[in-house]
Amino acid sequence: MKAVVARWLAAIASLWLATTAQAQDFPKHPITMIVPFAAGGTSDVIARVVAEQMSVALGQPIVIENVAGAGGSTALARAARAEPDGYTIAIGNAGTSAATYTIYPKLPFTPDSFVPFAVVAKTFGIIALRKDFPAKDLQEFIAYAKKNPGKINLGHAGVGSSNYLICKSFVNAAGIDVTLVGYRGASPALTDAIGGQIDGVCDAAASVSQAINEKLVRGLVVGSTVRLATLPDLPTSAEAGLPEFEAQGWNGLFAPKGTPPEIIAKFNAAARTAVESEAVKKRFTDLSTVAPDANEHAPDVLQQLVARDVEKYRKLLADDQK
Repeated sequence: MKAVVARWLAAIASLWLATTAQAQDFPKHPITMIVPFAAGGTSDVIARVVAEQMSVALGQPIVIENVAGAGGSTALARAARAEPDGYTIAIGNAGTSAATYTIYPKLPFTPDSFVPFAVVAKTFGIIALRKDFPAKDLQEFIAYAKKNPGKINLGHAGVGSSNYLICKSFVNAAGIDVTLVGYRGASPALTDAIGGQIDGVCDAAASVSQAINEKLVRGLVVGSTVRLATLPDLPTSAEAGLPEFEAQGWNGLFAPKGTPPEIIAKFNAAARTAVESEAVKKRFTDLSTVAPDANEHAPDVLQQLVARDVEKYRKLLADDQK
């Protein structure tokens, strides 16, 4: 019996030493960051900005892989299946990493399939309309929608995306009936709004601000408590008369369950270094995006956000499941 116990302890010690050595040498080659949407959308833009600076901190490139489909669940299923060796990570948001469990109850993964390791951005939801839409402000829009139930089309980045949640939060707060049109990312939805194929989009400031400033689409309202510096003329929901519309989101980074704690710690440190860099801060300002506060860097902050939003969107999306 003593010999068996000794062999068992030796095996554990050997595994621990191997894991520690792996973490100390990490990373030895490029890392893949899975983005759950097409290129050009909010998550993609934020991922590329952050990954560039994380690559500097880690000493290896982080390669972006866009995996669109099913509101982000296709990408996260792939991330959940990846080897937990640190060479595959994913970016998620309240849609892909919280609401998705209500929208797609039979997913091949759960929140426990991932190790959250860093909040990297805080985002703000905007409703923007095609430039020739007849309503000129939010109250006119709501009145128009109530006179034309089901006839207005608002695009989003797919059911389960954070943009879909912006849409749902908006129409619920406004008490209107509009048609929500899903795309394989925010960028194609915005392209159709610019072209007049749909009436507008529910989007994050990071991907729609430039189009508003260039007058390609017309901003209607931002679901924030304060106006955005990049869109000073766009009213907040309270200013526009709909304080119930709240759309402040987040983007966070995740690794597959089983990724060694030492590697998670390296990722967290690299993410912190990235979002505190002047390069990221400047780019985020241009994108109407905010970096996390100093007290929001710890991995358990992201874990708590996921748990909170799983419950929050279970309630918001209850009617979708009937």
